[in-house]
Amino acid sequence: MSEQQQAMGTQVGVVMGSRSDYETLHPGLELLARLGVGYEVRVLSAHRTPELLASYAARAERLNFAAIIAGAGSAAHLPGMLAAFTRVPVLGVPVQSRALSGQDSLLSMVQMPAGVPVATFAIGPAGAKNAALFAAAVLATTDAGIRAKLDAFRAAQTQAVLDDPFFDGQPQAGSE
Repeated sequence: MSEQQQAMGTQVGVVMGSRSDYETLHPGLELLARLGVGYEVRVLSAHRTPELLASYAARAERLNFAAIIAGAGSAAHLPGMLAAFTRVPVLGVPVQSRALSGQDSLLSMVQMPAGVPVATFAIGPAGAKNAALFAAAVLATTDAGIRAKLDAFRAAQTQAVLDDPFFDGQPQAGSE
């Protein structure tokens, strides 16, 4: 954990099924840091370390994490297993797999049985960024500092569109 993360306090857990998933989740971690959201990163496997996974889920609840971002590929049991062990919202990020390009991961997460919800995002880095933004939005309901940074991030996105040389400022067809 970096000094910045320690100073902010951990608000979000980020868990991946294997170290190779870090590349997918890294853009989301950068966004959490940019928005002032404290986080910690762990590698836990639903299949190889199920007891540690259960212990982590209980710890996240005791520490009042706002969310757990869980990236997993292939069968993608990690987010569902975490959700089964905690009331902390689990935000699933499907990791692109070689066999089925992440479709298997996506379907494993979105097809959770009723009663064990996992909020599921896009496959790959876009999903990691959106999970980070979602976690920040949850925290922004009670944290003015994060709210201000999230508002600034959104305003910058809007300005980037307005500054694009191909944006002419004219209303879109059918909006009159």
